[in-house]
Amino acid sequence: MDEKDRDKDKERDGKEPLRVGAAVRKRRRQLQLTLAAVAARSGLSVPFLSQIENERARPSMRSLERVADALETTAVELLEASDGTRTVDLVRAGESSGLAPAGVRPLVHGHHQLHALEFTGEQDAGREYQHRNDELMYVVEGSCQVEAEGRAYRLEAGDSLFLSGGVRHRWRSTGEGTRLLVVAVGDHVDAVTEPPGR
Repeated sequence: MDEKDRDKDKERDGKEPLRVGAAVRKRRRQLQLTLAAVAARSGLSVPFLSQIENERARPSMRSLERVADALETTAVELLEASDGTRTVDLVRAGESSGLAPAGVRPLVHGHHQLHALEFTGEQDAGREYQHRNDELMYVVEGSCQVEAEGRAYRLEAGDSLFLSGGVRHRWRSTGEGTRLLVVAVGDHVDAVTEPPGR
């Protein structure tokens, strides 16, 4: 990554510090990788990766995804692992993490048992998802189309769709005015199907 790219990443910083450095360092050490190895895998420079780990630079979402790929994880998992200290956390309307792509807003900060995202406008990831744990989709405005377990569903405003863990699915919103809320149990959580003690 050259100086120009680093400057662009710094320009995208949000108002609140994003503590992804510790999560990146921890994951790298778990895999017993050097900074040079992660640099080779991600295409980013060793100095820039070092700055990320030491909280002196905050990557763009694109750069964070490259780091996550190099560390055999996802950007979402790194963000979730970045801060586990909050127990009460307010996210104001219009607030953005500074890293999410256009039209995607995290509604929960840090590392918790659930994560929630708000998608606005036309969205189409173009790929299939399969999560370890349960997920709920709720259409606030507009509509979206979901394919799950070989069936197609059209969701309108006020509709919700529950997907249990392991269900393969893909979705896309179908209008500029669409607002979709997705709430899911984190993949790092070992969900149980019945209460303990039974």
